[in-house]
Amino acid sequence: MNTTVARLVRSELTLMKRDPLTLTFVFAFPVITMLIIGGSFGTKPDIAFQGANPSHWYVASYLTVVIGAMGFIMLPVHLASYRERGVLRRFALAGFPRWSFPLSQLVIGFVAVMSAAAILLAVAAPVYGVPAPHEWARLIAALVLGSLAFTAIGVLLGTVLPSARAAQAVGLVLFFPSFLLGAGGPPPHVMGSALRSFAGYLPLTWLTDAVRVPWLGLGNATGSLALVAVTAVVATAFALRRSTL
Repeated sequence: MNTTVARLVRSELTLMKRDPLTLTFVFAFPVITMLIIGGSFGTKPDIAFQGANPSHWYVASYLTVVIGAMGFIMLPVHLASYRERGVLRRFALAGFPRWSFPLSQLVIGFVAVMSAAAILLAVAAPVYGVPAPHEWARLIAALVLGSLAFTAIGVLLGTVLPSARAAQAVGLVLFFPSFLLGAGGPPPHVMGSALRSFAGYLPLTWLTDAVRVPWLGLGNATGSLALVAVTAVVATAFALRRSTL
């Protein structure tokens, strides 16, 4: 890794560990809600969950909640706060290359996701068990592309929104409907047709399908994985254009 990016990453990781919003929404919230919701429907295969074990359904789903929280809340608030305080201008004046900061945020996003996912799975394992993935390649592809897509979305939001308060408000408005309809709420089969249709347009729904379906052996979710890949490419392109120092 370039030494400039490495310096930024070390600094950003230190700040991330001290940020209560990050610790709450990326690390604590998915674990707590997974423990509550995951035990609400039992462990017997249920047709509402496409014949899967409901607890395993939610263990797989909440892995994407971590990614959504990182992209909708953690990164936008962090970057908007930097812009509000003029930190990005100071980076530029200090001679950091224009590409170094967005690249460091990409690394931070992946580190946050991997760390939070490891904690979630470590907590889930003794309580509900962690199902063995049926299709490793598709699962890994979905997680990598999803992390890239939501990191880019987070960087884009953080460079567009004028303040940390605005980023927090917008992030929460985007996160909670996505969380409830696209990942951590009721399964699609028990939703009304209007909610199910709306959920189908949410990027977090695409990511959750792309992760959960091949993980639990419910299909291949090729369409959802393709939508996640397109989102990653488009969001990254816009984020790179907006995130110059």
